[in-house]
Amino acid sequence: MQLPKDATGHGPLASVTIILPVHNAELWLDECLASVLQQDFEGTMELSVFNDASKDNSRTIIEKWKVKLEDSGISVVVGGHDSPSPRGVGYSKNQAIAQSTGSYLCFLDSDDVMMPQRVRLQYEAAVQHPTSIIGCQVRRDPPDSTERYTRWINQLTSDQLLTQVFTSHGPTVIMPTWFCSRAWFSHVGLFDEGGQGVPEDLLFFYEHLRKGGGVFRVDHNLLLYRYHPYAATHSVLEVTIWTHRVHFLEEQVLTRWKCFTIWNAGKQGRRLYRSLTAASRCKVVAFCDVDENKIRKGFYCHEESQERPKPKVPILHFQAARSPFVICVKLKASITVEFTWKGCVLGCGGLVCPARGTCPWSLTVCNPDGQ
Repeated sequence: MQLPKDATGHGPLASVTIILPVHNAELWLDECLASVLQQDFEGTMELSVFNDASKDNSRTIIEKWKVKLEDSGISVVVGGHDSPSPRGVGYSKNQAIAQSTGSYLCFLDSDDVMMPQRVRLQYEAAVQHPTSIIGCQVRRDPPDSTERYTRWINQLTSDQLLTQVFTSHGPTVIMPTWFCSRAWFSHVGLFDEGGQGVPEDLLFFYEHLRKGGGVFRVDHNLLLYRYHPYAATHSVLEVTIWTHRVHFLEEQVLTRWKCFTIWNAGKQGRRLYRSLTAASRCKVVAFCDVDENKIRKGFYCHEESQERPKPKVPILHFQAARSPFVICVKLKASITVEFTWKGCVLGCGGLVCPARGTCPWSLTVCNPDGQ
């Protein structure tokens, strides 16, 4: 199938471009590219590959599949560079998008495999939700890796896709499942190009939300999502994710509150308090807990503070605490943690992403009194 030329004559237009950054992906690339060929989407489709200084056999594999895909009517655009070091996932995705023509963008990681109906079903959803990031359910490989995180990915309700944006170590629809219109991507802006250690997906997701974007998940298993020690996500430190999450919480929620209570007087509650800006710390009226030993202490003293006298924050039993709350709770291996307070469910489970660090803590926000 020949793609029509665009109005400027610069090149062919596609309905959907699959965006594929590649760096040393020879172990998985054949299966990944075969899944592009197997798509049952009937519109025009393009594959845009950016080879980020691969030193293995990735380039040869890409060239082999370029012929196969083009023979099947799928346009293929290949870019890349041979610098000594890779420029990073954010840079590679931006370059792959810049060299592509599709009206819609389907993001794919080189170690993952799409189910044949992925492009078709997500395209249909994106047409109906033009300012949303469209995700999907996934099947993890190996099946027993990151079980809690996989369950969280697949089981969030449509409301939770927005209400739990503060709780995970990444977006509520994961980056390898993203699908969106080019127009909306351009409105949000480019991926951060800071390179290794930068959570470019999380930063883009937050900017997407700032600009009023929605989140929608196609409830079909459309991606084989691989977990392995070479994944780029392992380069992102937990403390980096935490810092961005706290900043986004302050920006989106805490600036609107006159005061609030931190639920958890333990390690993570105190960590949240110390991570806040001075202006946000001043709004913390108390910690609350159920542990009598912590409550008996009466207060938490912020020893690192330069203030004199050092701030002392009361520690209360949760029944004596006042809303709104920011809740830091440690989740057990396979249970959902819930607290009911004044008819409102405050806790939520399944929030851990071991691929993004080892800290199994959630951070959620609740304001049952509507303050």
